[in-house]
Amino acid sequence: MTEIFGTPIEAGTPLSTPTRPVDAIILAAMEEEIAAYEQRADKLSHPSGAGAARSVLATIAGRQLLLVRTGVGAVNAVAAATLAVHAVRSPVVIATGSAGGLGDGVRVGDVVVGDTYLFADADATAFGYALGQVPGMPERYVGAPTVVERAHRRSGVLVGQMLSGNSFVDARTVDRIREAFPRALTTDMESAAIAQACFNYSVPFVSVRGVSDLCGPEAGADFGLAVDDAAAIAADVVLDLLDVPVPASAS
Repeated sequence: MTEIFGTPIEAGTPLSTPTRPVDAIILAAMEEEIAAYEQRADKLSHPSGAGAARSVLATIAGRQLLLVRTGVGAVNAVAAATLAVHAVRSPVVIATGSAGGLGDGVRVGDVVVGDTYLFADADATAFGYALGQVPGMPERYVGAPTVVERAHRRSGVLVGQMLSGNSFVDARTVDRIREAFPRALTTDMESAAIAQACFNYSVPFVSVRGVSDLCGPEAGADFGLAVDDAAAIAADVVLDLLDVPVPASAS
């Protein structure tokens, strides 16, 4: 008998429908990003590992959240997300942490909630697919409607398209990316990949990211926010969207 994120699994058996319920699965690439939730928790389980990922079960204001540090990049994120949705039963998967600001008007310190997700480096247009679309997959992945709707009603939050890719977008490539994806607000390395995994398993998904830096800063605006600070402001928004009160000591 082995375990996946604290759930006993018979070795050699296929993954099955999970029975253990949580209020949300929260995925972040780095320790600094998942720590924003651990610091807000009233109770934490012992850590559990699976592959490159690490998880804890957190209780925050009565809500149970499976917190998973996935590791950086699409492959690590998809592996962890797949294990998570088979370890626990959750109404939503949330990717969180930091992102690079891409869209006009996006500033360092903003929090962005994704309503759609595309791959910045997917180009199968020669075969009739849309730019950013993986062959055989939807043209774009759509964020969990109930969470996106709440985000639209919340002040101080930007809602829009998120891009993901294996390369960082910087001053050398930002103009090309903006021209190709004019609606995109942010870019990161995991959100679209997790969105695709959740689509395959029919689990609602949304990404909520704090903008830590700008991909193509304007003159005089080239500064950044530490990853843990960007993750912390995103965490407050995530908990608000889940209707989880933030402990006063964490604010």
